[in-house]
Amino acid sequence: MQTLNLNAKDIKEQVSLVDLLTSLGHEPAKRAGRELIYISVLRDSDTKPSFSVNKELNVWYDHGTAKGGNIIDFAMAYWKLTFIEALKKIATVSRQEFSAIPTEKRIRKHATKLPHYCVENVMPLGCNPAITEYITSRGIWEVAKDHLQEVYYYVQDEQKNRKQFFAAGWQNELGSWEVRNLYFKGCLGHKAITFISRDETKVAVFEGYFNYLSWLTESPFSSDSILVLNSATLLESAIRKAKDFLEISVFFDQDYTGRLACADFIRALPRAIDQSASYKDFNDYNEMLVRKTKKTRTVSRGT
Repeated sequence: MQTLNLNAKDIKEQVSLVDLLTSLGHEPAKRAGRELIYISVLRDSDTKPSFSVNKELNVWYDHGTAKGGNIIDFAMAYWKLTFIEALKKIATVSRQEFSAIPTEKRIRKHATKLPHYCVENVMPLGCNPAITEYITSRGIWEVAKDHLQEVYYYVQDEQKNRKQFFAAGWQNELGSWEVRNLYFKGCLGHKAITFISRDETKVAVFEGYFNYLSWLTESPFSSDSILVLNSATLLESAIRKAKDFLEISVFFDQDYTGRLACADFIRALPRAIDQSASYKDFNDYNEMLVRKTKKTRTVSRGT
């Protein structure tokens, strides 16, 4: 058997998440358009299919936790591993399947699996009712109007077949669009952190952009610079960016991956402060804000 030495880029581009799930004994319960829907493999409490996998884009989204990402993000959440441990685990689990595939065929598979993205139009938030409803449901509509845009794009496969999509989006440091809607979370182009320069001495660090907007909803007058990972796999990039700041506030998720990332962040930059106590009893800042918003609406209807 050949030895399969995959780095992060190889794994994301060559190892199929659907194949990995199959090797772990998980099969889709149904298909919805371009998505394969599974009973959640990350939550024991799931009773109906709510874990979506886009086979073409090789990404996943768990509707029960509002989390998603690439195959490495999945491995970190599924096995509760660090980034490096996740790479090794995927390579180990996938070795027998992929070592048997000649290199030239793997490359062709990669070309088929990764379609071509093209952003056709970018519009201000508020033009698309579906996007408006989604952003409003996350409790961040007021601040989002100045920080998100509507991104309209298509995905084209090798046969030149196009599928049209739309989502709320923001740009990362490389100019790529990070996009999100009710059914999909991903990146159009190269994944990177998002940085917003403000105060040169203070920075607030978030795993996800919606958590940043949730914090901004409650801290509208803060002057902190903002750093959003956009993926826990970009922790090292965030640490390099944050090292020049004197005051560092960390608002990571309270799940296993978030706590591990926070510990690694503070280990690298001991002056950083874990601020997750500000959303104690919730997984992240947005979850807390959504709960508060629902309570406010319930009270308003009752008065």
